[in-house]
Amino acid sequence: MYRIYTRTGDKGTTALFGGSRIDKDDIRVNAYGTVDELISQLGVCYASSRQAELRQDLHAIQKMLFVLGAELASDEKGLARLTQTINAEDIQALEQLIDRNMAQSGPL
Repeated sequence: MYRIYTRTGDKGTTALFGGSRIDKDDIRVNAYGTVDELISQLGVCYASSRQAELRQDLHAIQKMLFVLGAELASDEKGLARLTQTINAEDIQALEQLIDRNMAQSGPL
């Protein structure tokens, strides 16, 4: 059975992927928590949409955000072990997605 507790107590720190520890109030923890919340909200949008193209876009964005979250939650040792990281191609794909959707929706 999987346990949800560690029995190590809470000393106000959390482990990064790679093994190092940082304070729970570190901006990095806040950042990957915020990314996690965004992933969840996009999931709600995905589940609510009947538009195939929008669902495809939301899924692609979620995948990139999962990678970003993993990067934020990793120290140098952990980063070296990741099999995927955000790269220039990902940024370009996201920019193209934004441009396409802005052209369809018009000015905000």
